[in-house]
Amino acid sequence: MKTFYRLVAAIIGQATDPEAELRTIMAENITGFGTGKHEIFNSQEEFIEKIYRVFGKQLPPNAKLHFVDVQYAIVDTVGIVYGTYEINYTLDRIENNYYGRRSTVFVWDNDRWQAIHLHVSEPSAHLVEGESFPIKALKAQNEELKKQVDLKTEELSNSLKNLQATQQQLIQSAKMASLGELAAGIAHEIQNPLNFVNNFSELNKELVTEMNKEIEEENFSEVKTIAKDIADNEEKINHHGKRADAIVKGMLQHSRSSSGIKERTDINALCDEYLRLAYHGLRAKDKSFNATMKTDYDESIGKINIVPQDLGRVILNLINNALYAVDEKKKQIGGGYEPTVSISTKMLNARPDDPVGRGKVEVRVKDNGNGISPKVLDKIFQPFFTTKPTGQGTGLGLSLSYDIVKAHGGELKVETKEGEGSHFTVLIPANH
Repeated sequence: MKTFYRLVAAIIGQATDPEAELRTIMAENITGFGTGKHEIFNSQEEFIEKIYRVFGKQLPPNAKLHFVDVQYAIVDTVGIVYGTYEINYTLDRIENNYYGRRSTVFVWDNDRWQAIHLHVSEPSAHLVEGESFPIKALKAQNEELKKQVDLKTEELSNSLKNLQATQQQLIQSAKMASLGELAAGIAHEIQNPLNFVNNFSELNKELVTEMNKEIEEENFSEVKTIAKDIADNEEKINHHGKRADAIVKGMLQHSRSSSGIKERTDINALCDEYLRLAYHGLRAKDKSFNATMKTDYDESIGKINIVPQDLGRVILNLINNALYAVDEKKKQIGGGYEPTVSISTKMLNARPDDPVGRGKVEVRVKDNGNGISPKVLDKIFQPFFTTKPTGQGTGLGLSLSYDIVKAHGGELKVETKEGEGSHFTVLIPANH
């Protein structure tokens, strides 16, 4: 048995010096045959030349030999051993398992067993002419598989690039769509300070004429009074001019690509700005729309580090969704229902284990619309998922909002009750 194990190990190259080991175990006039029709040998040298050097050396050094079942019988000085074995090896990073059989006739001669006849059987579906171990066939198969994998990888890479390009276009389209929704609200908002500028300018023109008349009459006490009124009006003109300038800058900031740079920003002013713009934008599209808008801002927050154009998009999207929800419910119910949207901010105290030190800032947008069905609640932050009718929503709003809030180190959460409304909560670190 031991000699048989040594013989098989030497045949597959698993010995310190396989050829020397084979010459020790095999009789010089050993005969036998292998799997292929040409695998016939009539001497030790012929076996080494036809079998070992062609087949045994094909196995990689990492091949492992395991005997599965070995049987033997001995009659006087003749022994027959036969058994099954398994060879495990890695070829081109692919694990292969290979099974074979050996039957050998030994004779006891000069105090040792010598093999005089050997049958090699390699039952493999990969066999090719002149090859017991299927290494060449496996290599060819692996090369073909590698070509196919490389081709598929290239196709997937190109598909991924196209998908990413399409996603960027859709994201940009979503941003431009939100800008379009803002346009009407911006027009309404900017008209108000411009009206003040025009009115006070006209008034000052009249006051200057009146002041010149009082100067001619040398009524200087009246001149001083008029001059003070002109100065007060100029201050109001300056104030409302700056207000119009801020609205335009906000519009440009919303439309341009995000710089990704955080700025010290008044979160209350940002929320109030987008609340008015969203409301007036919807009113411009639908004159019949009306809703109660509630605000509750925590003045202790002050300014925090955020990317204003990014977080502004989040707030705008949440408010637009809330307005859409209450508008839809109003259309369904009609009278007796008061659409209400509220936005609030709050500074949450830091916990002892809070790494940012000052806790978190909470922005909450709440509506009393129809709420969100539990069936779709877990999908609302997925890209391209929308509950709006075709053409009214891209399904990117909440997905982009979620990503923006995450990039700020925060959370975007939703609580909803079907038929009663929803509220979305943005939590961002105060010192992030």
